[in-house]
Amino acid sequence: MKLRKFGRTSGHRKMLLRGQVTSLVLHGRIETTETKAKSIKPLADKMVTLGKRGDLAARRQAARFLLDPVAVQKLFDDVAPRMAERNGGYTRIIKTGVRRGDAAPMAIIEWV
Repeated sequence: MKLRKFGRTSGHRKMLLRGQVTSLVLHGRIETTETKAKSIKPLADKMVTLGKRGDLAARRQAARFLLDPVAVQKLFDDVAPRMAERNGGYTRIIKTGVRRGDAAPMAIIEWV
């Protein structure tokens, strides 16, 4: 995986991605730029894998990464059981065009 820096420091970048993954878990789909969506995808898939494991250690790992305890609850109770029969590929990225202000390519990332 190519590391995308987004012109931010490492701490800022990590919090940005954690916030986006938390929003994806809470809302089911988010609209963001294409490159951010591509960076979020492997992190979101890892969260679902933790949710499918379902033990206490996995729950604590997810709680350490996600910013909201409600998101951890939703991940383990709603999202992971829906993905129980899938072996990966839990998210999809749909390109939606360009943003009006700066013509950045936009995309929607959502659960499959």
